[in-house]
Amino acid sequence: MTKAAVPLLIVLGVLIGLSTHTVVNCGDEDEPDICSAVIGFSPLRGSLIAFAYEGRGRIALRHGDHRRAAADFDEAIHLNPNRASLYRDRGLARQQNGEPELAIADYDEAIALDPKLAAPYRQRGLALAAKGDLDRAILSYNTAVRLDPSDAQARFDRGLAFLARGQADDARADFGAALALPAGKDGRTRDAARAKLAELSNAEPTRVAAPRR
Repeated sequence: MTKAAVPLLIVLGVLIGLSTHTVVNCGDEDEPDICSAVIGFSPLRGSLIAFAYEGRGRIALRHGDHRRAAADFDEAIHLNPNRASLYRDRGLARQQNGEPELAIADYDEAIALDPKLAAPYRQRGLALAAKGDLDRAILSYNTAVRLDPSDAQARFDRGLAFLARGQADDARADFGAALALPAGKDGRTRDAARAKLAELSNAEPTRVAAPRR
């Protein structure tokens, strides 16, 4: 799709009543020009444009452009400050950009806006664990697991935190649970859990039988 065709597409979408769908879903494909055209299309203003910034931010995040992603999420939050997912996504961009404190603040805000979402708790746990704050990380993971017991990644991440804190039995239980849960879109979490269980098994000291009398 050429850049010249993108504004025309948006105009046609508006004319036939599909502008809202175009705005909300412009980040689902790797077409940042569509999101940019929506942002530059003057009749669409206010909180609706936040979806376009969010979409372009998600595209940037997928491609590893964390600074651009955070900047777009900034704009989205400015226009629509009450959506928990925007803070969660900006927190992820900041975390991957090496800014754990800012990331944790965003996860806290996402949780305050919607305390029933499991993802911000898990992502906050990752950020806290990266800082070495394992106690708070595990507490955050606990809530993520309670809210979404089927999330294998949360189990695995909590297992890593337990392992770092020297709680091998708790870690083994979480890795086992992650291995038993559905694989989801890919099997990487299960593969990682299987590898950690193997490491723990190999690290166990060999028990020597007592000599017979």
